[in-house]
Amino acid sequence: MTQTREKIVGIIGGMGPEATVDLMQRIIRLTPATDDKDHIRCIVDNNPKVPSRIKAIIEGDGEDPGPVMADMARRLETWGADFLVIPCNTAHYYYDAVQQAVTIPVVNMVDRVVEQLKTRFGKEKKIGMLASPAVAIIQLYTRRFEMLGMTEVWPDAEHQDLLFSIIRQVKTGRISPDLHRQYVQVCDHLRNDGVRVAIVACTELSALGGDLPLDTIDASQVLAEEIVRIVKHA
Repeated sequence: MTQTREKIVGIIGGMGPEATVDLMQRIIRLTPATDDKDHIRCIVDNNPKVPSRIKAIIEGDGEDPGPVMADMARRLETWGADFLVIPCNTAHYYYDAVQQAVTIPVVNMVDRVVEQLKTRFGKEKKIGMLASPAVAIIQLYTRRFEMLGMTEVWPDAEHQDLLFSIIRQVKTGRISPDLHRQYVQVCDHLRNDGVRVAIVACTELSALGGDLPLDTIDASQVLAEEIVRIVKHA
């Protein structure tokens, strides 16, 4: 009896590097394995040279990341990937450019997050957002939430600035207990605003991790679960 070849995932990474490594660690932890051979083959382009999404979206004067991401996608397909993932929420602004560049599927992490939100917390009306301000600018989740009768709740300006500072520090590799304390402070602020459930919609915040005073759906965890499902259970 011929054994079916497992699918290979291609990871369009480097946005940022810490978040890409965090996703790979999540895949390993979620995979049912008794030996090396049971783990999932990943072809990873951990490319921190992708043009800054912050400069392109927030500052408005940066190079378009879309063509670089599309080129990465084509290379990953050539190298043998059966499907692709993008472990960065903001980078999903360029999802169409990536999907149009290849003939293999590209998992839409944002859609998977919203599906899980509907399943687990469908009765909630106020959904906290733990993300870069770029996610708000491009309204990455806004319309999807509106279709579910949900409303985004963002931290106020002071706490959003603090959250953005946390994200930037994770990108430098400076993760510390104090940084996590600041993260909890932002979550407490949302909870005091009546939020019970939040989306961790920045993969740097996923990499920071830790216990939070809110129920959360973590985009990186959702993506890792989807990868394992596609390879091991589809």
